[in-house]
Amino acid sequence: MRKPLIIDCHGHYTTAPKALEEWRNRQIANLNTPALGPKASELKISDDELRESIEANQLRLMRERGSDLTIFSPRASFMAHHIGNFETSATWAAICNELCYRVSALFPDNFVGAAMLPQSPGVDPGSCIPELERCVRQYGMVGINLNPDPSGGHWTAPPLSDRHWYPIYEKMVEHDIPAMVHVSTSCNPCFHTTGAHYLNADTTAFMQCLTSDLFTDFPTLKFLIPHGGGAVPYHWGRFRGLAQEMKKPLLSEHLLNNIFFDTCVYHQPGIDLLTKVIPVKNVLFASEMIGAVRGIDPETGHYYDDTKRYVEAANISDDDRFRIFEGNARHVYPRLDAVLKRKGL
Repeated sequence: MRKPLIIDCHGHYTTAPKALEEWRNRQIANLNTPALGPKASELKISDDELRESIEANQLRLMRERGSDLTIFSPRASFMAHHIGNFETSATWAAICNELCYRVSALFPDNFVGAAMLPQSPGVDPGSCIPELERCVRQYGMVGINLNPDPSGGHWTAPPLSDRHWYPIYEKMVEHDIPAMVHVSTSCNPCFHTTGAHYLNADTTAFMQCLTSDLFTDFPTLKFLIPHGGGAVPYHWGRFRGLAQEMKKPLLSEHLLNNIFFDTCVYHQPGIDLLTKVIPVKNVLFASEMIGAVRGIDPETGHYYDDTKRYVEAANISDDDRFRIFEGNARHVYPRLDAVLKRKGL
């Protein structure tokens, strides 16, 4: 068997040039006076600035750690769909998606884009379709990030199983793209953004699907639940038992043709549990690098987010490791598979 490509399915542009954050701060400052700007055209970031922000950060670490390709989307905590209105989100999403596209064009062997959507609390998700279409058709992006809670920690949107979301799902199926179900910043003081809100949302998204028959309506729809699936693998018996109480099919039939998990779990016992409890066909390699946890684990001497080490050390076969590193990503992201095949990979 050949060595796998190391495909990281969870990367965010957390190192964008400072001008992006400064533009966003001006936008937020003028929410009530949008005529005062800023206009999208006022943001000036050169290709050289993009190269510097990537080469000194993500690309350097990818080379050091042995990763080949990252599915790259805008910074999750910066999506902040709760800020402003739909027009605010639409302008912001377009800017952030264009930057990720430009990175993928500058480094086509190392990055491929995934889009954030211009979601806004209380607004029909169908309003996101023009940006989704633009990112797939014009930018060649291979997936989207879908925020199940645009309110930022108050959970005012219907569950993912509700028909409210169906316009997005119809487009996902049409274009054969998956969604990473990923919330953004929490503005609820009860929920720390990366330590609580993210993991709460991962668990909640799974349970919303479990209680429904969503995948009967959309049998080819694919969700990637990040951060190792939140609490799901650790409480797999609970979820199996709840499905049984609700007279649902076995989870292998009910959900596992459509729901997948990544390896953004920052210690060896966590990856060992994930790969033991969840079928390997449902696990995709990811690091979220450079993301929420950037330090060195004093127990190992290695970076917490160097997740490739954990997969390599897991008690699984080489065939299973190949699936986690490459094969499963090509299955869940068919457009990525097509890109790689065009390159002879």
